This record gives sequence, C-alpha cells and structure tokens, in this order.
Amino acid sequence: MWPKKEGKTVKQNVVLSFLATLLWHISPYQAGTDGVALAASNATETPSRTAVVLNVSELDDLIARMVREKHLVGLSVGVMQEGKVVLAKGYGVRSLTTNDPVTPETLFAIGSITKQFTCAALLLLAEEGKLSLDDHVAKYAAGLTRAADIKLLDLGQHVSGYHDYYPLDFVDRPMAQPRAVDEIIHDYGSRPLDFEPGARWSYSNTGYLILGRVVERVSGEPFGQCLERRILTPLGLSHTRYEPQRDEAGLAQGYTPFGLGTPQPSIAEGEGWVGSAGGLWSTPRDLLAWDLALMEGKVLSAASFGTMTTSRRLSDGRSSGYGCGLSIRDQGTALILSHGGAVSGFNAWNAMLPATRSAVVILANMDFALSQSLREAILTKVLPSTDAPAVQGLPAKEAALALLRRLREGKIDRKGLGDEFAAYLTPGRLSAAAKSLASAEVKELEVISAGERGGMEVTTIRFKLGDVPAEALMYRTPDGKIRQFLFYRQ
Repeated sequence: MWPKKEGKTVKQNVVLSFLATLLWHISPYQAGTDGVALAASNATETPSRTAVVLNVSELDDLIARMVREKHLVGLSVGVMQEGKVVLAKGYGVRSLTTNDPVTPETLFAIGSITKQFTCAALLLLAEEGKLSLDDHVAKYAAGLTRAADIKLLDLGQHVSGYHDYYPLDFVDRPMAQPRAVDEIIHDYGSRPLDFEPGARWSYSNTGYLILGRVVERVSGEPFGQCLERRILTPLGLSHTRYEPQRDEAGLAQGYTPFGLGTPQPSIAEGEGWVGSAGGLWSTPRDLLAWDLALMEGKVLSAASFGTMTTSRRLSDGRSSGYGCGLSIRDQGTALILSHGGAVSGFNAWNAMLPATRSAVVILANMDFALSQSLREAILTKVLPSTDAPAVQGLPAKEAALALLRRLREGKIDRKGLGDEFAAYLTPGRLSAAAKSLASAEVKELEVISAGERGGMEVTTIRFKLGDVPAEALMYRTPDGKIRQFLFYRQ
C-alpha cells in the first residue's frame, strides 16, 4: 500500500484531550461552501493588541507553587511576549531515580503538538505543487475505507471518520509491542467509518499516520528527515528531535501516576505507534521559536497559515473549532491558537496569541499533569489587555482583598461603593457575609479574567475561604467605586 520507508519505524501518539471552542469560520478547502479565514491567516500583520506587563517573578513563583501543590515530577515552561522570550525555566526533576533537575535544555516528548509540524510539512509540499489538500486519500492509499471520498484536509481536520487507534489514556498490551506503521494504517483505516466524512469532528491519530506516509511518498524521504531538512534545521530548532530513544542523554524520564501514589516510570508505546501523529521531542525555547516563525510568516505562506488556522464547518453547520493541527479559540481578549499533546508519561501544551506575538509552552514528564486550571493560570498572565476602562485606586486584586477584610469585620466603608450596591448591602446581608467569612481565612486570591460592561471594569476573582473554593464578580467604575461584589461557592 505504501512505499517502503527507510530508517526506523514510527511510534504512536496518545490522544490529546482538549475541548475545541465552537467557532463560525469555514474552511476555504470545503467544496460548495463559503470560507472565512481568521485574522491570524495574515501571518505578517502588525500585532493589533498590547501585551500586558508581565511580572516574571510572580509568574515564576506561581509555577513553582503549582508544581509543589500538584506533586508534579517535572515541568518546563516557556513564555514569549511581543516576540521575545521572557521566561524559559525548568521546575522539578527529569528523573526520580537520579533527581537531576529539569533544565531549559531538557527534552520532553510533546505528543500531538507534532501535528502542527505534520500539517506544515504537508502545506509546504502543497505550496510547491507536489500535492493538493483536496487530493483524495485514494491517490495515495487506495485500499482504505471510502478512500475516494476522503480528502487529505479531512484527515488533518479530524473529520474523516477513520477510527482512532489510540482512544485510551494508557498503553494497552497490543500498543506496548512494536508494529509496522503500514499495518496500523491498514488495520484501522480499512474498518467501517465511525461516521460519514465531514459529519462530525472526532480526534483521530490514524489520519495523521496516513498524512505522514503521504509526506514520505511525495517528498521521497523518511518523515523525520523531511522535518529536519525543511523545518527544524532552517529554523535553528537544534533541541527538537524526531523519535529519539527514550534512554538517550538529555531526555526527561516519563512517569505515570495511579491513584494518589508515587508516579511510576511509564510504559512507552512500541515502535510504530507514534510517528507523524506525535513523535517529536522538544524544549519550550524551540517551540517558542517555532510559534514565532509561524506567526511571522517565516514557515508558510499567508494562505497556508490560513488553512491551519481556519475552523472546519461540519456538514450540519456546526464549526469544529479546529483547523489543521491547531485548535482555535476566538472568545475573550485574544485569538488563541493551541494544541495539547500526550504520549505515555508526558503531557504538553502550546498556545499562540498572534495579536501580540506571544506564546506559552508547558511541558511535563507525567501523565495527566497539565490540568485546565494549570494551563489557564499561566495563560491568563500573558493575555493582552482588555477593553476595560482604567480604574482609579487599588488594582483589582488588592481592592477585592480589602473589601473582603471589611466584609469579614462587618464594617463596610460605603463611600467607596456605588449607591445601589451600598443600598444592596443591608444590615442583614452584611451580617450574613461576616458570618460566612469569620471562620475561614481568605487565601490564594487571583484575578482570573477582566473585561468591560456598561463602562465598568468587570473582574472575575477566584479565591479560597479556608479550603472552600469561591468566586466573585466585581464591577468598578473609573472613579474606583465598587458597584458590585458578589461571591459564592465554586
């Protein structure tokens, strides 16, 4: 079915677990529909927002605390703002056996973040006229199910219907054994489809193994060599490698927790089970360099980058929130292009903010390490400024703490409140608030979002009352008066 591949075979990729935000943008490659590309498709456009002034020391302390509290083995984090790396640091250890610390040069498996590179390699070949994303799979693998009805872009956008060969979050017994890539493709690609092509979005590593073989066939070289020659070497990504042996020097050891016990060394996927779906290892600095090159148009043409960053419209009108190798989130203060990744023992996340040429990369050497709360806590620090009005007086965090202290004492300063909120705080409500705050210390208070409504600054504030998580909505007018502060259990 496929030309014989030179060199070593490929391994498999763990299924990325992330939620795609619904968008209303149509792929320009989908026949018979109109296409609207995201603004990010103009890779050389001047940033349209201003990045926040990041307190790197505060962020460093936050990450170190999360590593301790979440009992992570090791973490490597990189943050870029306006095209400059402002943080690249390792936390914890790369091996529990040796206790060697994670350094910025420690390589981690990045799992499905590899899919960005796979799509980019495919698009580079398309720019050269060597293939088209409208090509049907049958042109390259005629023996697969419905190959004449499924396009290459369908594979990259996870709408083909091919059954995913890695839907579990652990390495099962068959996957622990080596298997030829073509056998995996034929096994899973010749089964009945999970759904009609284009009808659903369903993550499928199978499609990306097929795309890797297409890249090999068209380029005439093994997939790893193709990436090295066309992307890694030209961009100077010297700390990014394709499918190294896990015991090689400079690599982190992967770990798997079970229950609340000590994480154990992970069982790696057998040869043939990762490959073009998730076989790269890298560092935050290299991935930040990759992100910047993508955003500045140094890898792909604007049209090709538009394909990567344009959400697929499904046959029933829904939008998948996924382009080609990138998840797309356009709600809030900035467009966010991201992808997670996981192979056995590793968790990774890469998020780009084209409007400010900023990015966040988080790599962990433990399964299930990167919770949404951890990712968002770091990302929130680099989101661009909102449209909220400037407010006199204390910053939102300090204003919230001061008000909570006064509520705890039951002695509110009404001159600092809006008239309606002052009237809302009746003696009964003040007494109830004081009672609820009396037995618990306010801690871990963070502003998790900020915006504007009705000319007011609107902030969402998360904190703990003792061990009880709570959240508040605070509204302030430019004169600094608090017009609303309502808090409740989470």
